[in-house]
Amino acid sequence: MTDHVVCALSELPPGKAKRVMIGTRAIAVFNVDGKLSAIADRCPHEGASLSQGQVGGVIVSDRPGEYRVRTDMKMVRCPWHGWEFDMDTGKSWCDPARMKTRSFGVKICPGATLEEGSYSLEVFSVSLQDEYVVVTV
Repeated sequence: MTDHVVCALSELPPGKAKRVMIGTRAIAVFNVDGKLSAIADRCPHEGASLSQGQVGGVIVSDRPGEYRVRTDMKMVRCPWHGWEFDMDTGKSWCDPARMKTRSFGVKICPGATLEEGSYSLEVFSVSLQDEYVVVTV
C-alpha cells in the first residue's frame, strides 16, 4: 500500500468533501465532524460523484411514528438518486434488484435483523500527517 498526500487539512474543513484523483481512481475524501473518511467517488448505481452527496446520520425506528437519528453511523447520499452508503464500510443498505411494484408480507423486526444490500464501495484509509490529509491506496 502507498500513502498519497491529497491536500492540506485546511482545504478540508469539517462538513466538507473533496474529490481527488490517485492515478486513475477518483476518491471522495470527507471530513465529518473532524473524522476523515475516504470512499470511491462513484456511485455503483449510475456513476454519480459521491463527493457531491449529502452526509448524515441514519434514521432508525423502534415503532411506527417514532424516529431518531443515529449520529454514530454516517451515511453519504448519492446526489442523483438518493442511494445511501455507510461512510466506514462503503456498504449500501438498499437492494434495487428487489424493489418492484408488488405486494409483500409485512412484519415488525428489530433493526439488527435487517440484511445489508448487495452493493458496496471501495473504502480507503485516511490519516492526518503534519496537517496534511493522506489517503492510503
